[in-house]
Amino acid sequence: MALALGFFFTGLGFLGSLLPVLPSTPFFLLAAYFFSRSNPRLEAWLLSLPKVGPLIRDYREGRGMSRGTKAWATLLILLGAGFSLLRLSHPGAWALLLGLVAYALYFIWKRVPTQGA
Repeated sequence: MALALGFFFTGLGFLGSLLPVLPSTPFFLLAAYFFSRSNPRLEAWLLSLPKVGPLIRDYREGRGMSRGTKAWATLLILLGAGFSLLRLSHPGAWALLLGLVAYALYFIWKRVPTQGA
């Protein structure tokens, strides 16, 4: 299960790096977490990516995000989710999206350290 979640969050991370309203960092952090428990080789691959690896290492070393960056990420997540909810018609898709948004916001505000706090 952890391997599947690692792939899922890696996919969301890459999607987030292409779409301006979807953040990528929380998804890559989750992918690294799940790969660390299921496949160290894939975790090492994720850490070797030039744009992704430093973000994961900074998080693991206790460096955090500023409140402004967290607020900006929150705004973009909510805007992206709001737009998506307007386009989705299936209640199950709504539930999945809202669950992902809630988890991403929890992760950003509760699990990622805040710089200067």
